[in-house]
Amino acid sequence: MYITVSSSASSLLRATTCRARFSSTSGFSSISRNLVSPKPSYSSSLINQNRSLSSFAFRSLRASSSKWSHSFDWRSSLSVRAQIKTVSPPSIHQFERKIASMAAEHAFKGILTSLPKPGGGEFGKYYSLTALNDPRIDKLPYSIKILLESALRNCDNFQVTKDDVEKIIDWEKTSPKQVEIPFKPARVLLQDFTGVPAVVDLACMRDAMNRLGSDSSKINPLVPVDLVIDHSVQVDVARSENAVQSNMELEFQRNKERFAFLKWGSTAFQNMLVVPPGSGIVHQVNLEYLGRVVFNTSGMLYPDSVVGTDSHTTMIDGLGVAGWGVGGIEAEAAMLGQPMSMVLPGVVGFKLNGKLKNGVTATDLVLTVTQMLRKHGVVGKFVEFYGEGMGELSLADRATIANMSPEYGATMGFFPVDHVTLQYLKLTGRSDETVAMIEAYLRANKMFIDYSPKRPHDRVPLKEMKADWHSCLDNKVGFKGFAIPKESQEKVAKFSFHGQPAELKHGSVVIAAITSCTNTSNPSVMLGAGLVAKKACDLGLQVKPWIKTSLAPGSGVVTKYLLQSGLQKYLNEQGFNIVGYGCTTCIGNSGDLDESVATAITENDMLAAAVLSGNRNFEGRVHPLTRANYLASPPLVVAYALAGTVDIDFDKEPIGVGKDGKNVYFRDIWPTTEEIAEVVQSSVLPSMFKSTYEAITKGNPMWNKLSVPEDKLYSWDPKSTYIHEPPYFKNMTMDPPGPHGVKDAYCLLNFGDSITTDHISPAGNIQKDSPAAKYLMERGVDRKDFNSYGSRRGNDEVMARGTFANIRIVNKLLNGEVGPKTVHIPTGEKLYVFDAAMRYKEAGQDTIILAGAEYGSGSSRDWAAKGPMLQGVKAVIAKSFERIHRSNLVGMGIIPLCFKAGEDADSLGLTGHERYTIDLPSKVSDIRPGQDVTVVTDTGKSFTCTARFDTEVELAYFDHGGILPYVIRNLIKQ
Repeated sequence: MYITVSSSASSLLRATTCRARFSSTSGFSSISRNLVSPKPSYSSSLINQNRSLSSFAFRSLRASSSKWSHSFDWRSSLSVRAQIKTVSPPSIHQFERKIASMAAEHAFKGILTSLPKPGGGEFGKYYSLTALNDPRIDKLPYSIKILLESALRNCDNFQVTKDDVEKIIDWEKTSPKQVEIPFKPARVLLQDFTGVPAVVDLACMRDAMNRLGSDSSKINPLVPVDLVIDHSVQVDVARSENAVQSNMELEFQRNKERFAFLKWGSTAFQNMLVVPPGSGIVHQVNLEYLGRVVFNTSGMLYPDSVVGTDSHTTMIDGLGVAGWGVGGIEAEAAMLGQPMSMVLPGVVGFKLNGKLKNGVTATDLVLTVTQMLRKHGVVGKFVEFYGEGMGELSLADRATIANMSPEYGATMGFFPVDHVTLQYLKLTGRSDETVAMIEAYLRANKMFIDYSPKRPHDRVPLKEMKADWHSCLDNKVGFKGFAIPKESQEKVAKFSFHGQPAELKHGSVVIAAITSCTNTSNPSVMLGAGLVAKKACDLGLQVKPWIKTSLAPGSGVVTKYLLQSGLQKYLNEQGFNIVGYGCTTCIGNSGDLDESVATAITENDMLAAAVLSGNRNFEGRVHPLTRANYLASPPLVVAYALAGTVDIDFDKEPIGVGKDGKNVYFRDIWPTTEEIAEVVQSSVLPSMFKSTYEAITKGNPMWNKLSVPEDKLYSWDPKSTYIHEPPYFKNMTMDPPGPHGVKDAYCLLNFGDSITTDHISPAGNIQKDSPAAKYLMERGVDRKDFNSYGSRRGNDEVMARGTFANIRIVNKLLNGEVGPKTVHIPTGEKLYVFDAAMRYKEAGQDTIILAGAEYGSGSSRDWAAKGPMLQGVKAVIAKSFERIHRSNLVGMGIIPLCFKAGEDADSLGLTGHERYTIDLPSKVSDIRPGQDVTVVTDTGKSFTCTARFDTEVELAYFDHGGILPYVIRNLIKQ
């Protein structure tokens, strides 16, 4: 749930005018036409209204080498391929043609056009959309033009055909029909949590190729792969000047084996760049450094596009780069030159007029945009922003909005390139020649736009926060409900914090973290947080010492401008010392609470709160002991830390008492827009970006000391608890196994709505009594060395045991009990999910999962599909699926079925104690995308579901037992 402030909440929090107008997806011609028109005006206006915004919080009450492997400058105008030594196996030259041969063989060689430089010579050649002389192209949204250019450039009438190109050109008519197209992204982006299993899979695939008598070097990325190590740092040390160094030392102690494996991968595989730990958050590094906007590869110019193994890859859309999150399984296929199969998306236009008013942050804007888009419904679509208000939005603000695309359900939230983009590229150190090439290419290909400059969906006004909080205390257990008895709601837990008297109440803040890619890339909100801290210090306010405060910037640039502004010292005084550069509290790497605080919470059953500037706050994600987790802008994180509680009305109640004995209110510490703009202007300098990214190319001493073998095949250590050879390709042959049905399967789990990948996938800390903990202890790993599930994603044994291990998961088979267990149906025993799954598997019994709506929502996690497959799950029957997760299930050979509209397990009288049979044809050619399938139970019930194989390519993956076996067999055949 999210909280916002109405403009009446405070005289200093005045409104922003944000006129948003949607185009109906049925009005495609008006969308596409107006998206390239100087004065867009949609013919179908669904929303046209003024919005009053103020500061928001939002909440859920579930509540070696001394250098990198590749030393080069992505931002130079020189060819990337000229700077990276790449070796393409001769047997796959069809994927890597030289320009000359492409011109000779290419289906659209006639439109290959030279792009001249203003002073003579040429930038390179490009496939010209205008040279097709097709009026339909002028009507296409900018985001669809990127898909079209990729199809034209990669058209070989094998992987990409002329028919595919025609489908995209005819987008106005074809997109409502859910037609399938292939897409080849320009590059792939990984972070270390998802990158380790990807590199493990690549290493394992090399072994499989070798066993099948083929050339293992065929398993090699054919597009640039950027892997940023940012998910391993934890907030072990906080409120200390030495926190960064101390946390990095602990990070390397815990993850030395993983880091060495990734460093091996960067040398063993071509086209792979690994950004060392301590450099920043993947999406901010992508925005400030890795994003090309336009590629120049051996003289071939084309738009940058990227798929990433993190759902917030969409942040790069703010830079005019088409990017979105995919599962690790899809990303691996893209690395290996396989086209991604996708449904040609509809596009929803979002018009912005006016500008943000005083006191309003980008976080405020993005929450309103998110709520509006969720209400409209944009799942599976591209959202494209336009209108004169675009000229008033900074690039950082655009990136914040784009970052939240997963929260409003869109595949992308796209901002076409304009002058604001070019200014940002120069600010962040891209060369003048590179920026000139980018502008010239995009203008020539009609992809540049000129403007005249002038659970994010559940929100509660901040002024109503206190009343809403008390209703949550009263409500029955569930979403927005804790069922705290009236007589216990004012309970106070007194304890000693390092000899100092301390106390907690329901709603007391115990974690306050400025974290996450969503906000730490935005100078206005980061410097705004510093101004709040300064005003608080000047007035004599101080954050309570038992609140775990932390600041984890997305890149070293943030540190430079906080120091330049003089505001970091005030953040330090309030306990917001920098703890590291990477994803921390937002992904559960919040570290332990002080033992005295943890004991006070558990012994008194206190309802403790966390406030963080993140984008996700699902149950059990932030910290096991914080049941009420709020998402807020960085300055609001500081404000709540100062207040020490979420049980406060900022409009009426004081935050604290100042040094003069007078009450201090929220309005006294909140900065104006002018104050923020002034400090941004004086503190954020181009030289900061240049020096930061020049430094990270050299790595750091701890990274550079890691020694790795030079072998191209990985030597698996059977004793390793971090890196383990997965069983995906054992006993694999060249013959596909064919489609499988399900016979007399038991129900492993019976879920309701909104089961997220955080519930499914192993994430956060490893609980001491869990199957994963037992596995580690049996191998001599002390509890203090368990590390997190994310850090052990390279070990399938740990991850299979951690699947469905979330402590807040609700399984209907347990009749109201919450936790990571299930009922073993044949015996009636209550077991950990993994233990029950293994008992079924050992008995040769299939299992299925029943689920409600939005199954698999949340961050893209490949282990949310790999884990169930390793547990023996054959099918998931749900009301609806999240887009990436459904694709990942198919990629691992699991059947996704949807109940018919208006039906679910409850309405059909299914309890989960039945046995389920799903009949599928034995030949994949007899299965059609989206066809009806009959499910029969042993109790005599029969119902019809839709088989969610959405494309012919997905059926091919299913026929082969998954996407990776499909890739291996096809590479061997070439």
